[in-house]
Amino acid sequence: MPVVNRIADMSTEMTEWRQHLHTIPELGLECHQTAAFVAERLREFGVDAVHEGIAKTGIVAIIEGRGAGPTIGLRADMDALPMTEETGVEYASKHPGKMHACGHDGHTAMLLGAAKYLTETRNFAGRVALIFQPAEEFGGGGEVMVREGIMEKFEISQVYAIHNAPGKDFGKFHTTPGPIMAAADTFHIHVTGKGGHAARPFDAIDPVVAACSIVQALQTIVSRNHNTKDTLVVSTTQIHTGTTDNVIPETAYINGTVRTFDKEVQAMVVKRMEEIVAGQAASFGLKAELTFEFGYPPTVNDAEKAAFAAEVAADVAGAAGVDDRVTPVMGAEDFSYMLEARPGAYLMLGQGDTAGVHHPKYNFNDEIAPIGASFFARIVERAQPVAGA
Repeated sequence: MPVVNRIADMSTEMTEWRQHLHTIPELGLECHQTAAFVAERLREFGVDAVHEGIAKTGIVAIIEGRGAGPTIGLRADMDALPMTEETGVEYASKHPGKMHACGHDGHTAMLLGAAKYLTETRNFAGRVALIFQPAEEFGGGGEVMVREGIMEKFEISQVYAIHNAPGKDFGKFHTTPGPIMAAADTFHIHVTGKGGHAARPFDAIDPVVAACSIVQALQTIVSRNHNTKDTLVVSTTQIHTGTTDNVIPETAYINGTVRTFDKEVQAMVVKRMEEIVAGQAASFGLKAELTFEFGYPPTVNDAEKAAFAAEVAADVAGAAGVDDRVTPVMGAEDFSYMLEARPGAYLMLGQGDTAGVHHPKYNFNDEIAPIGASFFARIVERAQPVAGA
């Protein structure tokens, strides 16, 4: 694997950083210990500025290159998940009920490795903005950092990020122009009928039957309302109602998720849900209220930047080590907000046959860290070469 030699020499350091971060998982915007560790390392490396407290615990660090030029942004997420770890590793979580089950500890270590290399070499023009972001899993830290003005304040012109990919070939990059991950929206439906004795259903207005009918009708949105060329998921994930066998309850609650790539498809789903919920409520003679929460938007790669990122990835992994037309996935990612604000690309990096993300036995594969760090370093050097070099 033709990683940058200096970064390959940092493999042990990156592993130590990553495994330390693995012991101290933090949630949402509350990544205080993680951010303190990152800031300390960055100052040790000699970056030119460390801006803390963005989106509460986020960091933007600046490395000045050689001569004038634009600013390129590199992003790593830092937060963990509210899960109990089952890896059995000696560096397992010390925070009960919290776990780095998505590899953000590894993403942070990769960006730290690139930061150390870029600070030492400075073989680029302009500046690098190293973005260490909290709250990717919950809370939309990417949106908060964008809303707090990092793109304007640090004059970031383009931005890139990497996510590890369990089950994908070790060291192989995956990306695509256009959508690569979906929008993730949430719906809540509250059904209110009239409770009563289960032996006298004619004296009640049963929300259980209505809820079941609503769920079945929602499935027709995918099967009958959307164009088959468009990707769409509508999943009901919860129905809560009732307390015992001989009581018809007063209320029922339905919850689920909608995943789309296209705003027109998203709008169609909302319209059809409103119509279905209202129609079903009328047919059963009860009340039903829909609340639709818009979540992370789709993660959409700029076509030109995705092609460029694939070229750089091939420098690191070889031409066979890059799939630049990967099928988009229906998961979501709040790097989407940064890609809405600036052109750039999101890539996935295979880490081999391991437990999947969000699994209690998941663990980041430290052997891919030099590969990811080399990509970050090379994309800066390729995007912003030193004049005359």
